[in-house]
Formats: sequence, structure tokens, C-alpha cells
Amino acid sequence: MVHLFRTSLGVMALAAAAFGAGGGAQAASGPFLAHQALYDLSLVKSRSNSINSARGRILYNFTGSSCEGYTSEFRQVSELDSGEGKITLSDLRSNSWEDAAGKSYRFKIETRMNEADAGRVDGSAERDGDHINVKLKLPAPKSFTLDGKIVFPTEQIQRIIAAAKVGKSLLELSVYDGSDDGQKVYNTLTVIGQPIPADRTASPDASTTDEHMKSLKRWPVTVSYFDRESQQKEGEQTPVYAMAFELYENGVSRQLVLDYNDFVISGAMGKFDAKDSKPCN
Repeated sequence: MVHLFRTSLGVMALAAAAFGAGGGAQAASGPFLAHQALYDLSLVKSRSNSINSARGRILYNFTGSSCEGYTSEFRQVSELDSGEGKITLSDLRSNSWEDAAGKSYRFKIETRMNEADAGRVDGSAERDGDHINVKLKLPAPKSFTLDGKIVFPTEQIQRIIAAAKVGKSLLELSVYDGSDDGQKVYNTLTVIGQPIPADRTASPDASTTDEHMKSLKRWPVTVSYFDRESQQKEGEQTPVYAMAFELYENGVSRQLVLDYNDFVISGAMGKFDAKDSKPCN
């Protein structure tokens, strides 16, 4: 159950961070591409033999522009088989909006495990000078502040692409995405590989054959997520999870690999549709 909860959070964070690329379009040489993508999930390996098989799908829809902000709608349904008839089914839905300057962030997340009641998070975050004001409606009303150096998911991806463009290979950021109970902050370490030319594709999928993508280069990226509170208290350096993917310069990601320590899941793009965006006036 714990593993599946982590899986749901990790994939949600991936959707927000790797797909919801909106903030700082100028710095990252935008524009970012509005699109819908479908990913098929499968088990790569189970290190502790705790999982016999895994399957599922992610449906992701990303729309918006630098003037109206960016909206991402995400759903992941996954099934983990731990043997002896023990099947855990999760259904995760996330809806978020972020303005292009990375100043405002709104989010609603719903996670359901098997037949249990859904867990819900509903809140908003506003950047104000050297701090961030967070207001939660669910799971319980609460207001608190965060360090202003923390970034939202769109600014995270903006900085990754900007770093990749200047040949930087390492990037450390603290990220708030509203996951868990709405109070979690992750420290992240991003490792960026050498750029992959547009004409080099070892395993084609729906993104590599799309006319919007054929001329774009991409980078192999791995982002490790650490529990910020545990690191501060205990100096713990073991990531909660890590994700690897190929990131295009327009914010689209492919070849997903989600590593949750005990097991690893891949996400292969099964369908990709680019969408038209309204130009800014």
C-alpha cells in the first residue's frame, strides 16, 4: 500500500514537473506545446520481489499560454500485483494551474486506493517577496508559509531546460507541488545528460513521429526527490523516488522510468496529440 501511494505521488509529480512546463517560456526559448499524451505503465524490475507485476495508464492533458497561465489535467490508474492474489488498484486524479511567472499555483489532487474513501488535497500557493503563502482547503483548512527560494513545478522545468541549454549537468532545487497532504516540500537533484539530436531515435514512439517534434532536440534527465524535512533533521540522502525521462525543449517528455527503490516502472508513450494554443494578444 505504501509503495503504491508513493507511485501515485511520483507520477503526479512527474506530470506536474515534466509535462506542465509553462513558467518562464522566454528563458527556456518557448513556446511550450499544448498536448495530450497517453502512457502505458509496466514493471521493469522488482528489487525486493515485493511486486510480481504492474500495469496501468497515465492520461495527461496540458493547455494554456504564457499570458493566461497553464493548466494540466492528469489521471493515472495503476494495478500492482504483490502475489497470492493481493492486488492493489489506485486511481489518481490531479488538476493544477500555474501562472507563467511562477507566482501563483492552484491544485486539486484526489487519490483512491481499492475501495477506500478518496484522499483529497485542495489548495493554492502565492509567492510574496521572500516567502510563499500556502492556503489549504483540504484535507483540512490550514495556512502556512514556505521559503521563497522554493519553486513550483513549472519553474522547476523551466530551470531544467535553461540549464540544459547552457550545458549544465547538475541542478539542485526545492520544489512544492501540493502532493502528499499538501505540506510536503521535496529537495531535488537533477542530472542532465548530453543533448540528443532530433534525428537520433533508438525507440520511436508517437512523439518522435509527430510533425511538431521532429526537429527538436531533447535531453536525458534524471530527477531524484528527497524528503526535505528528513534531510534537514537527519541528513538522510536516500531519495524517496527518482524519475528518468527524455525532455524536449518544448516541455514534452518521453521514455519515462519511475524508480521507487523497491521496484521500477516504465511509461511508454502510446498516443500523442499536439493541440493549438491561443496566441497572446
